[in-house]
Amino acid sequence: MRESLLPAFRAVLVTLFLTGLLYPLAVTGLSQVLFADRANGSLVKDERGVVIGSELIAQAFQSAGYIQPRPSAAGDKGFDPTASGGSNLGPTSKKLRDRVAAEVLRLQPDNPGVPVPAELVTTSGSGLDPQLSPAGALWQVPRVAKARNVAPERVRAVVEAQTEARDFGILGEPRVNVLLLNLALDRQFGRLTSPKR
Repeated sequence: MRESLLPAFRAVLVTLFLTGLLYPLAVTGLSQVLFADRANGSLVKDERGVVIGSELIAQAFQSAGYIQPRPSAAGDKGFDPTASGGSNLGPTSKKLRDRVAAEVLRLQPDNPGVPVPAELVTTSGSGLDPQLSPAGALWQVPRVAKARNVAPERVRAVVEAQTEARDFGILGEPRVNVLLLNLALDRQFGRLTSPKR
């Protein structure tokens, strides 16, 4: 029995050391050297160096002068990074239909006569999707331009400048990071007071 247990115990210790300690330390070290920004959460800082969010996690913007992200079902009030997840409401759910209808009614005055894009009234799978399609961001241009008292063409130009292309030209879809876009709007037209909830 001892002859079988001793080699097994040594194998467990070696495997534990290699996969539980050495490998994680090596990967963490390499990521800190090669991709420090991404390894530390892709944090976004303002002009004073204060962390205001992450490129990877959506946050609510309620001011009319900012592009707003998709609605969030993460947590009780939405946009809770500790409670990531969708609403799990299906297409036959009355609660989902009622919520979407209420969102459409809330958003329609922002851009009368133009259909509200579906992504602005439906949550993402994580509830924390930080990006919108260019169409979802451009739909909000009239409201943002009016709130900032600038020509819509100037806001549209900022949106277009912040639009990211497909990765490697073929992967994914064009997209706009809402936090980075709102920071670009502040740089271009001045910061608004109380942009977030």
